[in-house]
Amino acid sequence: MRIGELAKQSGVTVDTLRYYEKEGVISAPPRSESGYREYLPETVDFLRFVQSAKAVGFSLKECRNLLGIFHNRDAHTCAEVKSLSELKLAELEQQMKSLKAMHQTLKAISDACCGSNESAVSCSILNHLEEA
Repeated sequence: MRIGELAKQSGVTVDTLRYYEKEGVISAPPRSESGYREYLPETVDFLRFVQSAKAVGFSLKECRNLLGIFHNRDAHTCAEVKSLSELKLAELEQQMKSLKAMHQTLKAISDACCGSNESAVSCSILNHLEEA
């Protein structure tokens, strides 16, 4: 299957496919005599796997690691995959705490601002950001 068809079936753009190939997420396919990439049908499944992993927060590097386990399941344990999942959960929880703190601070400084049409010379938001 050519790259355009793979993009259509997987929901991934052609540019993304080329990037994934460059980054080793998917293997470089053989080329036809005319130079076209000829992807195997199972590449669609690999791409859907990557999209699913990315949708729950795994980075492309982490997706590559997961694909390595996926391709060679007999050599890995469920505990390894769970460990990767728990590391990602911990990372996401930290990001959520940071986002919550940012939200609270921004809400507080926004609520403190009068929002009038006066000059921003004494704007409480700008003053807070300057002091921080």
